[in-house]
Amino acid sequence: MPARAYWQGQIRLALVSIPVEIYSATKSGAAIKFRQIHEPSGKPIHYEKVADGVGPVDPDDIMKGFEIEKNEFVLLDQDEIDSVKLESKKTLELTQFVDAGDIDVLYYEKPYFVVPADDLAEEAFIVLREALKRTKKVGLGQLAMRGREYVVSLKPCGRGLVLETLRYADEVNKAQSYFRDIPDEKPDGELLELAEALIEKKSGAFEPEEFHNRYVDALKDLIERKRKQKSNRKIIDKDDGDGRSASNVVDLMAALKKSMEKSGGSAATAKPAAKKPAAKKAPAKSTAAKKPAARKSA
Repeated sequence: MPARAYWQGQIRLALVSIPVEIYSATKSGAAIKFRQIHEPSGKPIHYEKVADGVGPVDPDDIMKGFEIEKNEFVLLDQDEIDSVKLESKKTLELTQFVDAGDIDVLYYEKPYFVVPADDLAEEAFIVLREALKRTKKVGLGQLAMRGREYVVSLKPCGRGLVLETLRYADEVNKAQSYFRDIPDEKPDGELLELAEALIEKKSGAFEPEEFHNRYVDALKDLIERKRKQKSNRKIIDKDDGDGRSASNVVDLMAALKKSMEKSGGSAATAKPAAKKPAAKKAPAKSTAAKKPAARKSA
């Protein structure tokens, strides 16, 4: 059993409450992730928050903006956004049951495994699972998790249940707008029989392990070949020799230059302060000599 449940609560059917836990049923392990690297130095590329005509900005000065008209935004801070988030509820009430075929595949979003929370919940859990199997129905309800409210479906899956979050109606494009130009006519009977025979010949049980992501497999092979050839390999130092990452050095240098400008000095005088040897010298009375101490505290 996974170490931590995504959600813990109870499923309620009329007056019956069943304590359950849900776990994510999918993972993104097949993806190959790349980092952007500066080829001459082998250092990773970082991204700064910048504003047009301003340059790098303080993260504390950033707000969320919703564009209501061209170049006109309503600004919201994070506290205002958090104030309207829904409080996570510990109860999923099944309010309706429908045939599984009634839910268009476009509405299904993300699946979760549902298991009984303890031994005492197992009997009621099994009753619900078997009732859904016999009636061939899917349970529907709404559930608030992590600040959002979801429409969810509940259906049997082996010995357990699967909960699937569903998209809202306004999140799904209407198929008619895409399919309306396709002729609505009956196909040739002989061609139809041939297609049916071909489908029947290739029919079988679904075995997902038989399918492989050939693109990911090819990327892994390429990476392995490059690793063995030791070509175009870059070793990224964990620090720049003084216990700080390269990005921290850049941020600190900018802060020092800004401090020098405010104190009446020039940006050029702040540059030597970034070197480690300068920190070992006895402090002088000048403004430039005091900068390494400020850098160390930062």
